[in-house]
Amino acid sequence: MSAKVLIANRGAVVPRVIESCRRLGLGVAVVHSDADAEGGWLDLADDVYALGGETPADSYLSIPKLLEAAAATGATAVHPGYGFLSENPAFATAVRAAGLCFIGPDARWLEAMGHKTGARRLMAGQGMPMGASSGLLGADPAEARAAADAIGYPVLVKPAQGGGGIGMLAARDAAELDKALERARTMAARSFGSAEIYLERLMERPRHVEFQILADGRGGAVCLSERDCSLQRRHQKVIEEAPAPGLDRGEVRALGDRIAGMMGALGYDNLGTVEMLWEEGTGFAFLEVNTRLQVEHAVTEEVTGTDIVAAQIRLALGEPLDQVLPRRPEARGHAVQARIYAEDPVRFLPSAGRLTRFAPPVAEAVRVYTGYREGGRVTPFYDPLVAKVIARGATRDEALDRLDAALAGFVIEGIRTNIPFLRRAIGHPAFRAGRVHTGLTAKILAS
Repeated sequence: MSAKVLIANRGAVVPRVIESCRRLGLGVAVVHSDADAEGGWLDLADDVYALGGETPADSYLSIPKLLEAAAATGATAVHPGYGFLSENPAFATAVRAAGLCFIGPDARWLEAMGHKTGARRLMAGQGMPMGASSGLLGADPAEARAAADAIGYPVLVKPAQGGGGIGMLAARDAAELDKALERARTMAARSFGSAEIYLERLMERPRHVEFQILADGRGGAVCLSERDCSLQRRHQKVIEEAPAPGLDRGEVRALGDRIAGMMGALGYDNLGTVEMLWEEGTGFAFLEVNTRLQVEHAVTEEVTGTDIVAAQIRLALGEPLDQVLPRRPEARGHAVQARIYAEDPVRFLPSAGRLTRFAPPVAEAVRVYTGYREGGRVTPFYDPLVAKVIARGATRDEALDRLDAALAGFVIEGIRTNIPFLRRAIGHPAFRAGRVHTGLTAKILAS
């Protein structure tokens, strides 16, 4: 396989993508902003290109600069990583217009799935189980109140575009709804360039379960396994695991196969994650489709033995699914990932600074991905993710014990991190028992 991949991203995702590129015999070029001139991923690549700037808009979100980087380094393909431009149809279109391979779904899927209400209509048409929701809401508050009455309070006000929990606000009555509408529109416009919003029924304590899909655009599609991402803070995932604990394995596998059938029938291509909410008594309901590599993909890799990034690259280069994945792997054992953030572990405020000590753990059945190294600087310009720690075990308890030991052995000085909270969460009786839901973090913090 002869090609060079430009990784149009920063941080922990870059070493992960490089790992798979090396396995496939591909050359690698990386980029960095001025703020990331000491990035830990720069020494791992064949070529390095300085984008300049410090803010995302001046660096990792600049399509012209990234295309210049591809041309300057001789790249033949672009991997967008996650976040930044990874789900931006304009970027995918520009990459392909430049004669390069975009390692991700076709731009039409980024467009279709990136708009939440459009994605809901599309998947509902395939028979996907759905929770109650509205269409796009106009400026008249009376329209939103009528929609909320029809759905039933409490409701969740959500931006139609974007993600990461930004702009998602709960409303338990009409007065709260009026306030939430204005705030959500403002946040959505500022973060995503679109003030479009809609309503969903608010599930109070759901499970967040997602299904990892590989597809080739020719009707071939497979669900590798599911992940549970229920432990969240402010709608941001903190700990993820595979398989989802405590759910009926037959039901989960049947739904995964059904979802794969839907995506294949649509002609979806490359990598995708179908996110669902599960509520006791009502079962699964569709949330959204993420058309990129997920931060938590490694837990699925650990239990299925599949290099998801390599599969993503091979599918983008045109290989059929039955060649990339000759047979569906069976999930074995358990894997858990913790996200280490540069933040105060009590108030959860960002913590920037220089890493005076930085020594990731080295242990059996533990993987660590980071964009930092000792002496490097954590800046306030980007997402505060410092590292991802993934542990595997024959059982869930073994995986959690290994993860806890790895977190305890991760030496980070110069900034504050959420490691104390992560260890507290892993050891909480409800989490250990598999009684996870999206409201569990509040319970852990209150205990």
